[in-house]
Amino acid sequence: MSKPTLNQDDQTSQANRSSAQFLVVSMARSAGKLTLFVVTSVVLLLLTRALTEPMIAEVQRNTLLSSFNQVLPAQQYDNALLEDTLLLDTPEQMAALGASSPVTVYRARKNNQPVGLILTTTAPNGYSGNITLLMAVLADGSVSGVRVLSHKETPGLGDKIELDKHDWILSFNGLTLTQDNVNTWAVKKDGGQFDQFTGATITPRAVVATVKQTLSWVNQQGAVLYE
Repeated sequence: MSKPTLNQDDQTSQANRSSAQFLVVSMARSAGKLTLFVVTSVVLLLLTRALTEPMIAEVQRNTLLSSFNQVLPAQQYDNALLEDTLLLDTPEQMAALGASSPVTVYRARKNNQPVGLILTTTAPNGYSGNITLLMAVLADGSVSGVRVLSHKETPGLGDKIELDKHDWILSFNGLTLTQDNVNTWAVKKDGGQFDQFTGATITPRAVVATVKQTLSWVNQQGAVLYE
């Protein structure tokens, strides 16, 4: 018995069905490969993140502590500084520190007794804009140390507020602010005790004024900042 012969339309229809089936299979395979690629990428991304996040957090923690140790040596306190904090977030508090956002105060203690506070403060009137400072104030009301965190002052002139350019910033160490010496908290050009830089008086004047204001504010708050 002879096999029935397909006419031309049947042959075309069968060819179309085969082509469609091939296309569906190809698309399914491609979709499967793409899904596998995406899932593998996500798993690798999550795994990389899980492995690197603790290391990044540790680097950030050590960097922060290293900065703090420049203004308040670690041997002076024995508490977990990064965990003993106070957030200053009222408009009055932020204004006192020249901040546009809440400021975290890190509180140093030894044998559970207050040792000092570390905080950032901003001078808004530098020659080229804001000058952000890291400042430590001891519990006795004196300045432990000041460092410049950021500024846009003129290289070779105003940038002498940086410790690696000049030791001028160390002139605040150990100073207090009292009724008797309040007028000495100014650059020498204004009758105070702080040197100005040749060709750059505005920058040190702004830093002196901000350190003075911050020290005054911290001392006015007193023990409240340790509660």
